Amino acid sequence: MHHRAPLAAAGLTAVSVLLAGCFASGAGETAGSSGEARIKLAMMQPPRSGLSPFSDDAFKLSRWSTAETLVTLDGNGDARPGLATEWRRTSDTAWEFTIRPGVSFHDGSTLTAAAAVNTLTRATKAVPKPRILDGVALTASVAGEKLVVATGTPDPLLPQRLSSPQLSILAESAYAADGKANPVGTGSGPFRLVSVGGTTSATLDRHDGYWGEKAKAAGIDVSFVPDGTARAAAIRSGEAHIAEAVPVSQAALLDPQTISEVPMPRTNTLYLNTKSGPFADPAVRAAVRETVNRGQLVSGVYENRADVAKGLLGPALPWTVQARQEITGRVAAGRPNGATITLATFTDRAELPEVASIVQQQLQDAGFTVNQVVREYAHVEQDMLAGKFDAFILSRATVLDSGDPVAYLKSDFTCDGSFNIAQLCDEKVDQAVRKAEAAEAGDQRRAAILEAEAAVLRTDAAIPMLHERVIQGDATSIAGSVKDPRERALITAATQVK
Repeated sequence: MHHRAPLAAAGLTAVSVLLAGCFASGAGETAGSSGEARIKLAMMQPPRSGLSPFSDDAFKLSRWSTAETLVTLDGNGDARPGLATEWRRTSDTAWEFTIRPGVSFHDGSTLTAAAAVNTLTRATKAVPKPRILDGVALTASVAGEKLVVATGTPDPLLPQRLSSPQLSILAESAYAADGKANPVGTGSGPFRLVSVGGTTSATLDRHDGYWGEKAKAAGIDVSFVPDGTARAAAIRSGEAHIAEAVPVSQAALLDPQTISEVPMPRTNTLYLNTKSGPFADPAVRAAVRETVNRGQLVSGVYENRADVAKGLLGPALPWTVQARQEITGRVAAGRPNGATITLATFTDRAELPEVASIVQQQLQDAGFTVNQVVREYAHVEQDMLAGKFDAFILSRATVLDSGDPVAYLKSDFTCDGSFNIAQLCDEKVDQAVRKAEAAEAGDQRRAAILEAEAAVLRTDAAIPMLHERVIQGDATSIAGSVKDPRERALITAATQVK
């Protein structure tokens, strides 16, 4: 259980010193009237790849509204216009996109189809390649004033794929001869990135030449603050207007008006080894399904700041909650009969060892004999994927860069899946996932995804336990920040200091 206690005076002093080093004075001061103030942002993770747009750092560029994509996603994950105003499929493998007119990059150059081709082509040659392009043979070309994007095999999800921040379109001046990309002064969003202070800070100013609604704030002053206690303290002290990822243990110490809980497309799941050991028997897996007390985990470990799982996919994808049907045809639970199992997890996510301890007790109470293994993720992944554990607890992202969960279902639960912890190989599951993968975007695909989810759940290869939330801190002086389950948006043109 978490035991909360007020910060001691010495702790507060330490946090104050830390904050003083994180938030430099001057750059974060307001300018002009309140609507013209600069936004002070405390982010959790510093850049890992020098803010390369081809890496996960691209999500920072997106959350700062400095780099933009051809396509955006709505709440259901459907494609909407971005730097492309419209698109159409011209063949099984080719799509044609109309580029938005009147868009200027921060270096003064103009967005054209050729500029988009330049970015997409460089993305295909990047090392490592952007995750969104794994297994995708993508080519881009210009036809008249249109952008044409083709894939080696039919890809009904191509527009959604182009919404990934890793495919943000930058000015040609962003790219060096060695293939590296520099987003400073080369994006197209309402804020222009003007400087980066290594892994400690970044500064953005309003881009007055923006093609859309002009930013209400004068700029953004970013501080990278890996310590969760310090990020929470920054909201309490007024050192930050917005703080990412406030730890559960700190949330209760903040004014309730300053915290928002955002459902994440991330599920805390118990994977069971279907290939060997006691859980090769479907009835024994079903016994685990009936044993796990999800509510105890949500209340005890997550202090009710998580959602009890009713499926693999959770409330971050509202359509799954609305359209999910009760699962039929499930195997009846058998008896554990003292079966000895090894339950494993990792320490990198602070809550998981505690979750494992509670699940261990629940299983022991049901009649299992449980041995527990807890290591750092880097030291447990190989054994996990090799099926050396009977059960494994994982906090798993269920929606990857395209905003679509099919890639997750394929990697985790099909015979050839690259992340098949449960060692599952079930033809009905494979068939359902193939159907979802081939379905056109929209209602047809969503229905196929829920059919695939049901096929997986019938096997009891994975017992979804809870859906995590991210806690965002917003000072009462800020308005218009975005609470985004996909963590692509945070500060937009509408965000301002009141």
